[in-house]
Amino acid sequence: MTLRQHLFRCCCSSVAVVLAFITLPTAPCQSPSMVSHFAPPPQLDIQKQSSSELEGDLLAARQRYLDAIEAYRKASPDSATVINKIGVAYHHMFDITDARKYYQRAIELNPHYAEAWNNLGATYHAEKKYKEAQRCYRKAIKLNPNSPLFYSNLGTAYFFQGNSKKGAEAYRQAFALDPEVFERSSAARIEESSSTKDLAMVNYVLAKTYAKAGMNERALSYLRKALGEGFNDRKKLMTDSELASLRETPEFIQLIARERNP
Repeated sequence: MTLRQHLFRCCCSSVAVVLAFITLPTAPCQSPSMVSHFAPPPQLDIQKQSSSELEGDLLAARQRYLDAIEAYRKASPDSATVINKIGVAYHHMFDITDARKYYQRAIELNPHYAEAWNNLGATYHAEKKYKEAQRCYRKAIKLNPNSPLFYSNLGTAYFFQGNSKKGAEAYRQAFALDPEVFERSSAARIEESSSTKDLAMVNYVLAKTYAKAGMNERALSYLRKALGEGFNDRKKLMTDSELASLRETPEFIQLIARERNP
């Protein structure tokens, strides 16, 4: 594997932290889970990176975040991309205060930096300041309306605030941009700090989303999770229009029968 290929794989891996998902820079690369499914991530242009920034990328890929920060600090102090990377490194170490400081600095350097706005939202999300998180996610969406991950983060913030209607709408928009977004993001990350009630509703909405798209296997998987987490609204199960085709399948009938007779 060449150095270029190794860096591309490392830099383009998505970063999942405390419920919301932070994103790596669009320059020189962007996470595949961050873009719409029809836009492949660009190749790295190593010549446009300083040796210090390249060193920081390699150290971060090896989870040596303090060393990565030191390397990034030797790179351009006026680069929003580099400053955002420092924030990501702090975020990996769950140092939310310093992560936020660097995301804010990246935004000062480039107010149109959608990924930095998303990452800033993730710091508020980690502190359960959902309104502030939503404000940042909406700003990121305004700057880049084609990112399914931004909509996914916004939806999760709405769910945790108790607004399932807006949460479901944001999830539908994320799904419309990329049907694989929730699989890539990994719902297991949501489980870390959510109540069972919140998680049951999230998984029920995902079940309806996949069922409406005709993806019954995934719909059933999320429905099983929702039921396992305590979702027990039988009226919704039997009347929600999104589940109409799913209700005709033997798997759904068996699932409901097991719930009746555990």
